[in-house]
Amino acid sequence: MTRKDFIVNACTACLSATAISSLISSCTTTRYISGNLGKDGLTVSKDEFKIRQKGSTAYRTFIIVRNDALQYPICVYRFSDEQYSALWMQCTHQGTELQASGDVLQCPAHGSEFNNKGQVTNGPADSSLRTFPITVTNYELFIDLRKQS
Repeated sequence: MTRKDFIVNACTACLSATAISSLISSCTTTRYISGNLGKDGLTVSKDEFKIRQKGSTAYRTFIIVRNDALQYPICVYRFSDEQYSALWMQCTHQGTELQASGDVLQCPAHGSEFNNKGQVTNGPADSSLRTFPITVTNYELFIDLRKQS
């Protein structure tokens, strides 16, 4: 094997391993749930954010609530045990359903991006996402769908 062949093969192997690693980690971090829909909003267990690891507990950055009664999903970001944000996953540019990637919600149609508080970080969208107030209790989150926060 020549030096050039070795470098090409090594780089290809590294890139493949990186791609597979990021794909696997992105699959394990996204959690889809339906929540419990009541007359005023959604109730979600705080345990949905927990990731059980060997002897310790880690937390997901976000979960996505998909409920058949809702036109779009809601992305719930966890900042601490008492601080969360609930974002309507509909792009404010032309209404496309957003995709969650870490601390960013992205529009697959035209590239708009929003941060984990719903604020526009990249256009063409020029207004923030619809957000919902969250009440935090010991074990649950209540997402109030009656009003926007």
